[in-house]
Amino acid sequence: MDIASLLPLTTPRLTLRRFTPGDADDLYAYQGLASVARYLYRPAHTRERSEEVAAERADKTAWGADGDKVSLAVCRRDEPGLIGEVSLTLASAHAAQAEIGWTIAPGHQGHGYATEAAATLAGFAFETLGVHRLYARLDVENTGSVRVCERLGMRREAHLVENDLDGDRWGSEYIYAALAADLRAAGLDVAGSARGAGQHAHP
Repeated sequence: MDIASLLPLTTPRLTLRRFTPGDADDLYAYQGLASVARYLYRPAHTRERSEEVAAERADKTAWGADGDKVSLAVCRRDEPGLIGEVSLTLASAHAAQAEIGWTIAPGHQGHGYATEAAATLAGFAFETLGVHRLYARLDVENTGSVRVCERLGMRREAHLVENDLDGDRWGSEYIYAALAADLRAAGLDVAGSARGAGQHAHP
């Protein structure tokens, strides 16, 4: 399935749209920061790598096979440019398991954008893409993302101790997960968050 025709997704404050090659500068502005790369277990992006990533993401809208990944640019509806990104990766098509992720530029953190964008994408995953279980992996020191998971009604299912090496630092991860019912229990309108270009609920 190609989800391009189902985009963008919108909320009262945000638009979640396909990336374009023209997003490279905005992408580099935050993906080039060491503070952002730290929780992604990879080096900060160069300007050239940001160009490659923006172009790669613009063309990836397929969904249905193991490993399919869709990344969407998160933009404020009242100003140009992107403020971050959200992503879905289909870990198992057979079991309908998907990983959700988000990154918000440091200058736009603290306004609830990550929760708003992630809730909308989660609703889209459950109601439109047929995902059964959604999970997130995050560094235990990434307290901002821990709060997002908890606001979404996700439960902490695992604490992986020193399971990855980031340079010379051993990193530990939490795994959070949710079914559609968990988001509804948290007060999120899951069905209302999955209507393509329509209005979406947010916490």
